[in-house]
Amino acid sequence: MNSPTSGSLTSLSLAEARDALRKRDVTSVELTEAHLDAIAEARVLNAYVLETPDKALAMAKASDAKLAKGEGGPLEGLPLGIKDMFATEGVRTTACAKILENFVPVYESTVTSHLWRDGAVMLGKLNNDEFAMGSSNETSRFGPVISPWRRSGSTAAIVPGGSSGGSAAAVSAGLCLGATGTDTGGSIRQPAAFAGIVGIKPTYGRCSRWGVVAFASSLDQAGPFARTVRDSAILLRSMAGHDPKDTTCVDRPVPDYEVAVGRSVKGMKIGIPKEYRVAGMPDEIEALWRRGAEWLKAAGAEIVEVSLPHTKYALPAYYIVAPAEASSNLARYDGVRFGVRVPGNDITEMYEKTRAAGFGPEVRRRIMIGTYVLSAGYYDAYYLRAQQVRTLIKKDFEDCFDAGVHAILTPATPSSAFGIGEKSSGDPVEMYLNDIFTVTVNMAGLPGIAVPGGLDAQGLPLGLQLIGRPFDEETLFSLASVIEQDAGRLTPARWW
Repeated sequence: MNSPTSGSLTSLSLAEARDALRKRDVTSVELTEAHLDAIAEARVLNAYVLETPDKALAMAKASDAKLAKGEGGPLEGLPLGIKDMFATEGVRTTACAKILENFVPVYESTVTSHLWRDGAVMLGKLNNDEFAMGSSNETSRFGPVISPWRRSGSTAAIVPGGSSGGSAAAVSAGLCLGATGTDTGGSIRQPAAFAGIVGIKPTYGRCSRWGVVAFASSLDQAGPFARTVRDSAILLRSMAGHDPKDTTCVDRPVPDYEVAVGRSVKGMKIGIPKEYRVAGMPDEIEALWRRGAEWLKAAGAEIVEVSLPHTKYALPAYYIVAPAEASSNLARYDGVRFGVRVPGNDITEMYEKTRAAGFGPEVRRRIMIGTYVLSAGYYDAYYLRAQQVRTLIKKDFEDCFDAGVHAILTPATPSSAFGIGEKSSGDPVEMYLNDIFTVTVNMAGLPGIAVPGGLDAQGLPLGLQLIGRPFDEETLFSLASVIEQDAGRLTPARWW
C-alpha cells in the first residue's frame, strides 16, 4: 500500500491506529513521527510544556519490535500525551507550577505505568492550570493554552477549558491519539466539552491516585481524553486497576469497556434533573439537552424527570471542601525538600518567601480559603457543614438510582468556550460557575462522561454529560455512543 501521509495518520482514531499497527499497515515509528511533526507545527497552541521526542521514538521502536513478533499490549505503539500532574520517572513533572519547576521524579505514577505496561508511547507532558486549579488553563506558569477552535468569523483566541486544557487541545488538534487528565470538579469533562472531544471521569477509586500531584484527595480522579467514545473506553481499561499503594483505589476487576460501546440501550431509564435548569442558561444549551434526550429516546431509552434537590448547594460546598484539602496537600511545598527555594533570615521567612514566589494568584487564593475554613472557630461552621451537604448530594443520586434510573443526562457546561482573558481578570466566582454541572459528580464520587453534542451559533462545540451509578462506566459508554452516533465527530478547522 502507499505510505500514509502525516496528516492522515494524525486524523486516525486511537482504535483505527491500533488496528493499522496490528495489520502492519503502519509502524509505530511512522505514527509517532507524524504526531511529533504535528506538535512542532502547533506550538502556538502551547498544549505541550515538555516534548520528549527521543523517548517517544525509542518507545516506538521497541513497540515495532514487539508487533513484528505478533506480540504487544492493548495500546502497543500508540502515542499519547500526559498531563503534567502525573509523575513520570526521569521526565520533568511540574504540575505547571513555578514551585516545582525543576522537579524530576524518580518514580512513575501508577496510571502512566499501566499505560507503558500496555505498550503506549509518551510524546510529552501537557499543559494544565497550576496544580489543576482553574477552569480555563489560564493559571499555568507556562502560559495559557489556546484552543484549536475559533468562533465563526473571528481570530480571537479561545480557552480550551481547564484544568486539563493542554490534554483537550492536543487531542482535538490531532497532537496525540489520546491523553490523560485529572478531574477534581470537572477538569476532564468541561475541557472535553469545550474542545469537542470525549472525556470521562471514572468512579472515585477506579484509577489509582498514586503518583498524581494532589489537589483535593477526596475528589481527584484520573481519566482519559480521546476523540471517540470507543477510544476513551480503550484507554480507561488500561488506566484503571487496583493499586495497593493507594488505599482509596478499589480492588475489583476492570471490565472490557470497549465491549459496551454500541451495546443496546433499550429499556434503560435516563433521568433529567429539573434542578439543572439554572437561571440564565442559554437557549442553545437547553436545546442541546432536549436533543440529547430525544436521541436516547429514539434508541429505546425511557426519559424521566428526576429531582436532585441539593444541587444548588454543590458549588459552594465544593469550593469549601476542595480548597480545604488543597491547603493541606500543598503544605508540603515549603522549599525544604524539593522544588524552588527562596532564602530567608530564618526558616519561617524562607517558608513565606518560597511560597509567595512559587505559587500563583489562584493557588494562593485557594490555600487562603482552605486555611480559613479549617481554622479554629470556622471548621464547624464551614468545612463540617460542607461535608454534611456532600452527604446529602450523594444521597440525592442514590435515591435516583434506587428508583431504577440507570444514568442521568445533563449539559456538560453552562456555555461554549469563552475567550482568553474574558473571565480571568474579574470576579473569580464567575469562573467557578463554569463547573456548575460537573462538581456534583465529584462530590458524590460518581462516574461522568462528556460527549460532543454539536456546535453553537458561533461554531464552537457544546457537550452533553452522562452521570452513572458507581463503577458502572459501561452503561455510560453505551449511552455516550448513541449520542456520538447522532451528533457525529467534531473537528476544528485548522488555522495554526
